[in-house]
This record gives sequence, structure tokens and C-alpha cells, in this order.
Amino acid sequence: MDRSVIPAAGPEAGTSPESILRLEGVARTYAGRVEVRALVDVDLTVRPGEFVAIRGPSGSGKSTLLHLMGCLDRPTEGRVFFRDRDVSSLPDRELARIRNREIGFVFQAFNLLLEESALENVTLPLVYSGARDKRRRAREALEKVGLADRVTHRPGELSGGEQQRVAMARALVKRPSLLLADEPTGNLDSESGDKILRALGALRDDGLTIVVITHDPEVAARAERVVGLRDGRLQEEP
Repeated sequence: MDRSVIPAAGPEAGTSPESILRLEGVARTYAGRVEVRALVDVDLTVRPGEFVAIRGPSGSGKSTLLHLMGCLDRPTEGRVFFRDRDVSSLPDRELARIRNREIGFVFQAFNLLLEESALENVTLPLVYSGARDKRRRAREALEKVGLADRVTHRPGELSGGEQQRVAMARALVKRPSLLLADEPTGNLDSESGDKILRALGALRDDGLTIVVITHDPEVAARAERVVGLRDGRLQEEP
């Protein structure tokens, strides 16, 4: 894949990073009438090409962790590194640049534009990128998730599993270095969910780094490495 590289602070230009993501002593606390510690002393390294599942029950801090890994939020304590570059205190504009160029997101809710075709939905992230080959790249992304024959269909004409694969194609069209998937099979039946997991496996085989947030042991079983999360604390699972 043709993926752009965000310059790292440590390694020399052109060298491969030791990690795509690294969290060191990360905590996230939400202030209010009652202080909530969503994450506590989290250490996690995700290396290039890994498929990692983070598994935990509702309220364990999974969504908070995803927001930190995806440069959507900053830690209260500790540091987050992306491609060996400390991004913990970068300005919002620079974090947005990293998200837009390097990170693809797939959420439980498909978040598709109902009046637009699959092709137009997938093209959307490229509208402001200056890319000249937007529609070709969108078609390639849809083909990669097995939807080459659904290019002109609107979301209402697609099954739930197909809609989620359109959402995956939309995340892939930017050619990211990292794909973050938050409960990607949560709204799907078992057959559709299996197709999503097989698509993720194929992307992993193609060299994409993937982190899946899930509460489902069947989803976690497809990953190379499983990390448990409970009460805001991580624990590597056997």
C-alpha cells in the first residue's frame, strides 16, 4: 500500500518505526462532580503489521483507549507515541493531520450518507485531499472489501454487513498505516460478522496494522494478540 509517513522525532527519515502505537504510563481522568478514572497506568505497544484485539466489558475504558490511540483525545497522564513520535501534546491541527493521513476508523454505527452511493460514500474522505484519482481509489477500496458489484448501491439497498464493508472501504481509501475498529460486528448477524472478520484478516495479510476494540471473544479469537481491559487497566491475555 502507498502510505504516507508522518516524520518521527527520533528515527532518521526513511527508517521504519519500531512501533505504530506506543502508550507509556497513560491515564485518562474525567473531571466532574465525581472524578472518573477511565484508564489507569496503561502501557501498550502495537508493532507494524500486527492485528491486536482489545477485549473488555462495557464500561472498561475501551472507547477512551480508542480515542487516545486515534489521536482524538489526549491523556491526563503519560505519553502516546505514533510512529515513534510523541503526539501527546501536539496542537489540534497537527493531530487532525495525523488522523486524516494515517489512521482509518471503523465504528459500530456505519455513519454512511443515505442518499449517496457506496462509491460516493467512499470517495468522501478524499474530497479535500487534492487527489486526482478519487473515484478510482474508491473503486479499488470497495473491491478490496468484496463490494465491486455494489458500487452504485445506496445504503438502503445494502445489507448491514455490506454497509459495514462500505464503512471499511471508506476508512481504507486514505491508505492509512493503522486501522482502528470499534465493535465492527456489534450490529451484525453472525454470517455478516464473519465476512467482516475475514475482510479484516485479508487486510492484515496485506500488511495493514489493525486494532479491534471488542467485547466478543469470537472477534478477539481472530487477532494475533489479545489484550484484556478491565476497570481501565490492561492485561495481556495468553
